[in-house]
Amino acid sequence: MISEDKPTADVRSSAKRNRLAESKSPYLQQHADNPVDWHPWGDAAFEKARRENKPVFLSIGYSTCHWCHVMAHECFEKDEVADLLNQHFIAIKVDREERPDVDQVYMDVCQAMTGSGGWPLSIFMTPDALPFYAATYIPRQGGAGRMGMLELLPLVAEKWRADPERLKSAGQEIIDALAASRAVREKRHLQNDIFRLAEQNLAEAFDDKYGGFGKPPKFPRPHDLCFLLRRYRRTENSRLLDMVTRTLTAMRRGGIYDQVGFGFHRYATDETWLVPHFEKMLYDQAGLLTAYAEAYQVTQEPLFADTAREIAVYLKRDLRSPDGAFYAAEDADSEGEEGRFYVWSETELIDLLGSDVAGRFNPAYGVTAAGNYHEEATGEATGTNILHLAVPADEVRAVLTDDQLAAARNRLLEVRARRVRPHRDEKIVTAWNAMVISALARTSRILDEPVFLEDAERVAAFLWQNLRNRQGRLLRSYNRGAADIPGFAEDYAFLARGLLDMYEAGFAAEHLLRALVVAEDMAQLFFDSESGILFDTAHNAEPLVMRPHSSWDGAMPAAGSIALEVFSRLHLVTGDQAWRARAEQLLDASSGQLGRYPGGFTQMLQSAAWLLEPGREVVLAGRTGSDGFREMLKAARCSFAPETVFLHRPEPLPKELEQLAPHLASMPPGKDGPLAYICRDFACLEPTAKAEDLRSLLTVPPVD
Repeated sequence: MISEDKPTADVRSSAKRNRLAESKSPYLQQHADNPVDWHPWGDAAFEKARRENKPVFLSIGYSTCHWCHVMAHECFEKDEVADLLNQHFIAIKVDREERPDVDQVYMDVCQAMTGSGGWPLSIFMTPDALPFYAATYIPRQGGAGRMGMLELLPLVAEKWRADPERLKSAGQEIIDALAASRAVREKRHLQNDIFRLAEQNLAEAFDDKYGGFGKPPKFPRPHDLCFLLRRYRRTENSRLLDMVTRTLTAMRRGGIYDQVGFGFHRYATDETWLVPHFEKMLYDQAGLLTAYAEAYQVTQEPLFADTAREIAVYLKRDLRSPDGAFYAAEDADSEGEEGRFYVWSETELIDLLGSDVAGRFNPAYGVTAAGNYHEEATGEATGTNILHLAVPADEVRAVLTDDQLAAARNRLLEVRARRVRPHRDEKIVTAWNAMVISALARTSRILDEPVFLEDAERVAAFLWQNLRNRQGRLLRSYNRGAADIPGFAEDYAFLARGLLDMYEAGFAAEHLLRALVVAEDMAQLFFDSESGILFDTAHNAEPLVMRPHSSWDGAMPAAGSIALEVFSRLHLVTGDQAWRARAEQLLDASSGQLGRYPGGFTQMLQSAAWLLEPGREVVLAGRTGSDGFREMLKAARCSFAPETVFLHRPEPLPKELEQLAPHLASMPPGKDGPLAYICRDFACLEPTAKAEDLRSLLTVPPVD
């Protein structure tokens, strides 16, 4: 696999760098020294393919992708593979994180043709971008019934020479079939039982022994956990809460969690959460920060609050740029090995910590002489250990004081910092940073720690200044001092939600006003009012063979799921029925898919709850600096009330805020201090001046 630190001998000199050398993408930069004559995605590459009558080989990946590194080392760095590609194909390299639209189209193709997907994604297609063969990782040489690149490339080239029209026809059939399958063919009248069905789906997939859902590899999927927390609030079904707490506890104790430097790895390869794929992604940290903070709010379990704080420590120490925004990811590999940066031998820990502390630390963290980390190829023990909590956290404290544990961690972190670090992808992706904005803002409210809101505001300020073009439209990502790719629906959706969450955390009206602007732009650019579909690409975007739109809540929630929440919340905030109409259209368009397997749409269902179940608006009227207002705010934040939107009505009421939410004009503060207005469907109870009354009302959700 590729080592970013020591290029292999067959990599070409910088004088012979290919067309990717000028790219801003860290992933494309990794391939700038390949002997392959790579082209970036664009008209020039396809025009050349048409002019030379060559098929296109499209390779999609990202800079911290382990198997992308393996394929690059085995294939793209080798002259024998490069010669075949250069002679018979136009080779295009795409960073999926910069171009999620291209990735979505051809990942759908791969899954339709092969039944599975992943990265690297390898597509053979016509000069008009019609795919006729799809795969993921392809080795250089075949074996065990699997064709390698050295066999596959000549075969595809020959089939193209023999009958290109047949391959073009096959490609068009694939695209037509996919387009038909993604059309809104059925709609269902959704009722509250859809939530119960999703609960059942998750309960059936739940691992009662080790937590989590499904068989290995096990992904964290924080939106599943947040969905279950919301259903527990509505139903008081303790089984739902148990699934959440057992999963969060098992992940925090497992090797999927970096016990030294904090933060979560991408997924666990085993059922016990011990052996991770060591990559760390920004969006995973954001989702899990929210899940642990909300779980703490519900349970008051200190481990969950501690974990939330630790994730924030990792984010700010290892992923934050000097400007305050956050980088995309850290690789799994260093020095040519996955996980090398993170594992420890027993003797190493004894030497570093001393025999006394190590004698207590090692058993607590599952360290043995044989080790628990095995060679990927042979399965043999390496003598190194993935640290994990082999005993519950309170038992660790029984053998190590908090000071001793902190000192041990700091010592290991200091030593680890001298190792060769994994590659860090320093793109700043708008959608992922917006997820962090939401997570930090929500955690700030829950833990009552203003520093998290300050961190969120720094991110938002950077995005607003650097990730918009002159027309005010969002841009996708920022690297090397520039941003130029137009934003996608997920960038708009997550940023609008992040701004709303920041507003509720600090009541700065500027965030609410900006959220409204971003959401309106999203509706105008991506939302089709006839079909109700929120497309991933804008109406005026570069045309692809199929206009993508994602609905399934996978590793990240789908853009449509977040947009549904944004539209619904803006309706409650502003009273403008246009937002509710958009939300209802969007949910209606998704209802057919959602109804077939609701457990795959847990973020969509969280958002749908704003329409299908009673919601609530709370307006806090008064001066934010007063003691009475602080008591009101504390009461509002102590309860887990995800069905509630919060607004602040200052005195005097600014004109722009009155225009946005006209009903605030009729909600003044009291003569003697702040008042809380608790409303449903814009009909309000008598306002209260007592924080205890507000706390009592928020303890339970509203009912019909």
